[in-house]
Amino acid sequence: MTTSATDPGTAEVETGTFPYQRQCPFTPPKEYAEMVEKDVSQVTLTGSGLRIWTITGYETIRQLLTDPRVSASRKHANFPFYFIAPPEYRTETSFIGYDGQAHSDTRRKAALTFTARQVRRLRPRIEEIVDHHLDRLLAMSPTPYVDFHHAFSLPVPMTVICELLGIPQDRQEFFIKHGTALLGGHSSTEERQAAIVEVNAYVNELIQLKKAEPGDDLLSRAMADYEASGEEYTDRDLFNMVRLLMNGGHETTASQLSLGTACLLENPDQLALLLADPSLVKPAVEELVRFATIGDTAVPRVALEDIEIGGQTIREGDGILCLGLAANRDPEVFPEPEKLDITRGSRKHLGFGHGVHHCIGADLARLEMEIVWSRLFQRIPTLRLARPFLDIPRKEGAVIYGLWELPVTW
Repeated sequence: MTTSATDPGTAEVETGTFPYQRQCPFTPPKEYAEMVEKDVSQVTLTGSGLRIWTITGYETIRQLLTDPRVSASRKHANFPFYFIAPPEYRTETSFIGYDGQAHSDTRRKAALTFTARQVRRLRPRIEEIVDHHLDRLLAMSPTPYVDFHHAFSLPVPMTVICELLGIPQDRQEFFIKHGTALLGGHSSTEERQAAIVEVNAYVNELIQLKKAEPGDDLLSRAMADYEASGEEYTDRDLFNMVRLLMNGGHETTASQLSLGTACLLENPDQLALLLADPSLVKPAVEELVRFATIGDTAVPRVALEDIEIGGQTIREGDGILCLGLAANRDPEVFPEPEKLDITRGSRKHLGFGHGVHHCIGADLARLEMEIVWSRLFQRIPTLRLARPFLDIPRKEGAVIYGLWELPVTW
């Protein structure tokens, strides 16, 4: 087996390719299983030739993600970027790339907008958005098929994020296009860098606009909350919040919606359970996040000191990737992990990360998925895949795993 040198999101391992090619229903092949058995392995990123470590064990990943001897900063020389990043692009972009007190201080400011109370207030509007897009979906001809990913999964979370931040709806395609360029896996280094420049320019313009003309949106309220609480903040804090929401709040949720929907359609016994008992939607969300982990290569780190772990020595300066799918299939934590069981409902999965960098928008993502899967199959009970799952193009080598399309009919 070989890897393409033109795909910087992949890496070559002794037993095959990395990332592995997933198979329905998301069962890793033999090569990946061998990596999981080792727990701690070395791989070479084909885009840069950088030798890094992959971590696959559930407890080992949890241990590393709470270890102060590892850094999330993108500025380290050996940081395992998913594309070749020159120095001027090695920015931290948001507090997900901060360590220690800088991370705590900046995250705390952003967290003012993500309290449980704030998220609960969004439910009625998200329900309206989901119903609106279901109306649009049903108005389309299901013959020969509708692309569920582009017609529904992408616009729902994008509409939510745009409304939250006070971004005009006509900018949705701008952010979808650039999100795909940054995270999709098919873009060249130049295309990714161009996307960074264009998104940064727009976000800076948006911040200045909201300062001059505040509205009823999350960004304007964040500024007011900071001032009311006496919290000091900078344009950089606001920039971090917007970029984090735009990059992490729509591409991730969209991918999870499409993959989760495909999982339910491929497991009719589980879909029947959900239709018979709508109260199962909350545990179903947790199980689908575990089962169809989208961020398998999205947790990069760098060792700040030598670390003895899993029978190996990770040297100071070495890059690390924590593979979430492997951890979420650990049989010691999740009995029969290759089985989709929506009654499992465990929140022990690492689908939203772990430790201080646990996804700040996890509750918002959960709410969106809960509302979608509560309504989708009630309104379209005959929904089905229009093509065998293995024939649907998947985002192999992408930072955020997912489907390029999801053809459905009813």
